[in-house]
Amino acid sequence: MPESESLRRFGAHQKAIALFDWVVADLAPLIHEPALQRLISQQYASADSIAANIEEGYGRSSKREYAQFLIIARGSAQETRGRYERMKHWLPPEVIGLRISLCNEIIAILTTTIKTLRDQDKR
Repeated sequence: MPESESLRRFGAHQKAIALFDWVVADLAPLIHEPALQRLISQQYASADSIAANIEEGYGRSSKREYAQFLIIARGSAQETRGRYERMKHWLPPEVIGLRISLCNEIIAILTTTIKTLRDQDKR
């Protein structure tokens, strides 16, 4: 299987791409609120960082390096989740619940993958 196909099939990457699309859609109605510009910008950046770090790490030459980028991606997923929790003032509760669940799924996949990579690296 080509490397790019393998990356596209990685569940955390698929979910990270979907999460980014949801972030864009969720925040589009709020984009013209001056008081929310920084919050929106940070949410775009943290959601983008999840997929970007998975992609960058995937291209690295060692499992240790790949794991390090997945750790960064996991941190960005945690950041995105936390910001959704704080957006309760502007977004409907059902949207927040769905996005937090998606973030939790990404975090769980990344955590498992990091552990697997570290275990393989010890061998």
